[in-house]
Amino acid sequence: MHTKLIVVKKFTFAQTVPHILAVLLFLLVTLFFFSPIFFENKSLNQHDINEYLGTSKALRDYRDATGKEGLWASSVFSGMPAYLISVDWSDGGVAWIKKVAGLFLPHPVSNIFWAMLCFYILLIVTKVRPYLAVSGAVAFGLSSFMIIGLSAGHNGRIGAIAFMPLVIAGILLVFNNKKLLGAACTALGMALHLRENHLQMTYYLAMICGIYVLVELIHAIQGKQIKAFFQAILISGFAFLLGAGTFFGQFWSVSEYSKYSIRGKSELNSSAGDGGSGLTKAYAFEYSNGIFEPLTLFIPDILGGGTSKPLVADDQSKTYQALVQSGDQELANQYAPYLSSYWGEQSNTAPYYAGAIIVFLFVAGFFFADKKYIWWLLPVSIISIVMSWGDNFSSVNYFLFDYLPGYNKFRSVTFALVLILIAMPLLGMIGLEQILKQNLGKPERRKLLIIFCATGGLAFLLWLSGGFGTFLKDSESQLPVWLTEAMKADRSALLSADAIRSGVFISIFFVIVYFELHRKLSALAVYAILFLLVAIDIGSVDKRYFNEQNYRRKSDDAVQLTEADQRILSDKGNYRVYNLQNPLGEAHTSYFHQSLGGYHGAKLRRYQDLFDSLVYPQTNQLVADARSA
Repeated sequence: MHTKLIVVKKFTFAQTVPHILAVLLFLLVTLFFFSPIFFENKSLNQHDINEYLGTSKALRDYRDATGKEGLWASSVFSGMPAYLISVDWSDGGVAWIKKVAGLFLPHPVSNIFWAMLCFYILLIVTKVRPYLAVSGAVAFGLSSFMIIGLSAGHNGRIGAIAFMPLVIAGILLVFNNKKLLGAACTALGMALHLRENHLQMTYYLAMICGIYVLVELIHAIQGKQIKAFFQAILISGFAFLLGAGTFFGQFWSVSEYSKYSIRGKSELNSSAGDGGSGLTKAYAFEYSNGIFEPLTLFIPDILGGGTSKPLVADDQSKTYQALVQSGDQELANQYAPYLSSYWGEQSNTAPYYAGAIIVFLFVAGFFFADKKYIWWLLPVSIISIVMSWGDNFSSVNYFLFDYLPGYNKFRSVTFALVLILIAMPLLGMIGLEQILKQNLGKPERRKLLIIFCATGGLAFLLWLSGGFGTFLKDSESQLPVWLTEAMKADRSALLSADAIRSGVFISIFFVIVYFELHRKLSALAVYAILFLLVAIDIGSVDKRYFNEQNYRRKSDDAVQLTEADQRILSDKGNYRVYNLQNPLGEAHTSYFHQSLGGYHGAKLRRYQDLFDSLVYPQTNQLVADARSA
C-alpha cells in the first residue's frame, strides 16, 4: 500500500506584510491625489455626471417618492426607456464587495484605488515581486487615460477598466494550474467589471483575454497538453458565466433595447451604418488618433497637449506676445479663444500618457521577459494602436467596423489604447523583474544600451531638433504669418520641454539599472526611487488636466437654476421645452423641465432620425430667419 504525501504550504504573517503595505500605499496615493475630497469637503465637478443629474432627475425623484423603480424617463427626448439611465438592479452583493474591499472610499475615486489594487494582483500573478508591483500598479492607476476619463465623468468606463486586470489575473491563474483560485478571481472580476456596465471595455477585455488564450493554445499544441488546455478553458468559461450571471438583468434589458437605439437598424438607411444597422462610420470614428498621436504615451505634449489648453494662457508665450504686439485688440480677442496648444487632428482630446519610465521598461520587456508574455502583449499593443487610428487607417479599421462582430456598436476608438496601457506596465514590470534577478553581463548591458538609445535617444533627439511636422492644423493655414510663426514656436517649445523631461526620467533610471546601482543600494531604497520616479513622472502630467478646477464645494449645486428656467417654470401648463443650443447634447433642460432634447449616448434611433432629417433643418432655418428679420 502506497501512501501519497500531500504538502500543504503554510502562509506566515511575514508573507502578507508586503501586500498589506501595498494596499496602504494605494490608499495613501488615493488620499493624496484626491486630497480636496477628503480634506476640503469638495466633490468632483464632472461634465458627464452633471448631465446625468439632469437626465436622471425625474427617475430619482420618483424612486425617492415611491420606493419603486421607474422604467420610463419622461424628461429626456420626449421620453425613453430608463434601463441605461438610472435603475437600481438587484446586484447589492456585488456592490457591497466593491464598497468593503474598496475600503469605503467614495465613488468614483474608489475606481482609481481599485485599478491599482487589481493591477497589483495581476503583477503578483505574473511573479513580479510585491515592491516592484506597487510601482507598476500606480503607473496603471494614475495613467492620464484614467485620470482624464474620471475628470470627464466617464465613471462607468474607468470603473470597468479598473477590474479588467483582475479578470486577466484569474485567467492566468487557471492556465497556470491554480484552477480554484483562478476561477474565483475570474468570477469576482467579471461580476465587478460588468456591474460598471461599459460593454465597450468588456469588448476590449475579451480581445486581450482571447489573444492570451490563443497563445496558450499554441503552447499546448507544441507541448502536447491539449487536454489540460481545454480543462482550463472549461473552468475559465464556467467562472466567466458565473460572474456574468450577476449582470443578466442589465444585459437582457440592454440587448432588448439596443436594436431600438442608435446602435440598431434605421428606417432611414442613409442615417445608419452600412446595411442600415449600427453607428455610422462618421460618428464611430469622430475621435480618431492621428498616425503619430500614440507617441503621447511617451511624450505628452508632442502634439501640444490638450485641446482645452490655450496658447495665450501663458503671457510669456510667443503667441501671446504676438497678439499684444499686433496692436489690434479686437483682432487679438477674436483669435485668442481658438488658439489651442494642440495641433493634432481631433476636435476634443487630451494626451494619454503612460510614463517615460514605463515606456523604457516596456521596450526592455521585449528583450528580457518570457517569450510567452511577449507573443501575447506585442499583438495586443499593435492592435490597440491600429484601432485607435480609426479612420486615419481606414483600410484596416473600416474592414473591422464592417465585419468584426459587434464592433460597429462602439465609438471613440481612441479608447482602444486601454489595451496598450495594460500591456506596457505589465510587460515592463515582468522584464524588470528578470533584469533585477540576474547579474548583468556584456550581452545584457548591450541590450540595455540599445533600449536606452531607442527611447532616451529619441527623446533627446526631439529635444535638440525641436520636433517635426508643421505644428499647425489645416484650419490654421489661413491665419496671418506673424501669428502662425509664433504658434509654431510655442508648440515646438512644448514638445521640446516634454521630450527633455522624458529623456531625464529615462536617464536616471537607466543609470541605476545599467551600472547595477541597485545592488549597491538597499533594496528598499531602489523600490522607493522607482516608485517616486514613476509617481512624479505620471502624476505631474495628470495635474495639467486634473487640478483645483475639477472640484466644487459639496454645498454648491451642480445644476444651477437660470432666469430662463424660472420664467418657464412660472407656466403651470403642460408643455415640453426645446433648447435651441445643442438640443441633443445637453441635459440641463431635463433637470427642471420636460425636454424635447437631452444628453445620452444611446438615444432612440427613431428620435435621432427625426431630428437629423426634419427637426435640425427646420431649426437652422428658424434661426436663420430670426437673424435676418
